[in-house]
Amino acid sequence: MSENNRVYAIHMGKAKCAVDLGDGSERGEYVSQDYILNTLGRPHRSISLMYCYYPLDEGWPGRASVVHARPDVSFAWDYPYDDYFTYKGGLNGSTEGEPFNYMRDVRRHGQDVTLTLTVDPHVSDEHIIAIAKDLKPFGRMMLRVNHECTGDWFNFTKRSTYKEIADFYCRFCRIIKEYAPNVQMILCTGGVDEGTEEIEKEELFAQAVRDTDMWSIDRYFSLHWGWPYDIAKKGGTSHNRYDIGEVFEYTKRTYERFKQLNSGVSKPMMMSEMNADGDVVGPYEQAAMVKEFCDIIKNENATWFTNFSMYQFRDRGRLGLEIEDPNNENVGIAQPLMKTYKEIIHDDYFSPEMTLGDEVTLPAVLRWGGAEDAQGLAIQVHFEGNPHFCELYFEDASNLMIEINGRWFYKSPKVQFVDLMPAFFEKPIDGACDMTIKLFAPPASGENDLSVEDGLMNVYSTIEKLPELRVEYGPVEEAKRSPH
Repeated sequence: MSENNRVYAIHMGKAKCAVDLGDGSERGEYVSQDYILNTLGRPHRSISLMYCYYPLDEGWPGRASVVHARPDVSFAWDYPYDDYFTYKGGLNGSTEGEPFNYMRDVRRHGQDVTLTLTVDPHVSDEHIIAIAKDLKPFGRMMLRVNHECTGDWFNFTKRSTYKEIADFYCRFCRIIKEYAPNVQMILCTGGVDEGTEEIEKEELFAQAVRDTDMWSIDRYFSLHWGWPYDIAKKGGTSHNRYDIGEVFEYTKRTYERFKQLNSGVSKPMMMSEMNADGDVVGPYEQAAMVKEFCDIIKNENATWFTNFSMYQFRDRGRLGLEIEDPNNENVGIAQPLMKTYKEIIHDDYFSPEMTLGDEVTLPAVLRWGGAEDAQGLAIQVHFEGNPHFCELYFEDASNLMIEINGRWFYKSPKVQFVDLMPAFFEKPIDGACDMTIKLFAPPASGENDLSVEDGLMNVYSTIEKLPELRVEYGPVEEAKRSPH
């Protein structure tokens, strides 16, 4: 690119309804953000990681299904503690392994982190303080502690009363606000069923509704909770299916009740786990049910519903965009839902808002606050037609997220070349047009520099010069025609 390319400031803000994605759980392994980005073509607002913290238990920090394996297990949560991957930080822990290595991967790819953490309610304040200090360098992240807390399947509900669970959540909120004010807390409870006026166990959790930063429910349009110990068949009792319209009304009723409990003041409302289980409805209706719900959100312009998190990218059962190949955990088998979901997340309603600012000159400072608040550059580029080659060449060690024609790319500090041609495979240009290349600079290390004055919330990067853009409209060598 040259001086003829005009450069503008651009701000990336909130979508009308943001989209998050679950990546790894008791049902599947973590998938790298490079693979997910190249598969779906855009980053998410947040990536949800699921872990547990039971440091007082025998066998910790081994995974429950490994250190407490036994032949009589018949339910996913029939272990002494929850069968999530174990949180390796906390008191006397380390931030070198899980989940911190994945959190860094998520953030350097221009996404925020949502950490779901089931925690033994009997841990001391020192444990919570240690967790807060672990999370402080990771910017504007979200923390969902002891989710589905009005249920009875997780181990924390089996070793504590619901009052103890509610009080523990409020204590966790207070400590996080003091030691890691960059972290927002998500409360996930049961909702308001039809014919009732209160959330589940409302008297006990009313204060938690007020103390938390965000409200959440989990809702599957169909679910086989007996997986993997039985098969969902007609007449069975370990699965169910729900009406999509009623799920929407259930969510809305729950939000309105949360708001009433908070003296009429609104907070972000989300669905932290959403999908339809293909075990129950099959792969085609799974995709149709997810689309129906998202169509309702969009058509109702339900801006009170701030985001949902698709559970999940790759699943060993049928709750993923991909099914894990049983022969190889590193291979995913895309389901029809993948195509439907990709169409949903590229819709303007579910995409971050982009606001063009004033023209700027280089060098320019870029600010990364998070996936809903980032200042980048928009570079005007003219195309004569659909390119044969479209490439960027860099001379620096910048860490960038790049967007053109609706397709996003990642450039790591060690990379000097980015091939932009995949942006034109699904959306070729029909004739000459002007486009913009957008650049944003999330933290290369995945962490914020807390020594900077506002480093708790922001990361700054300087762009000294534009990358070189190579565009060709035909092959390097034309075909040679034989006279015969």
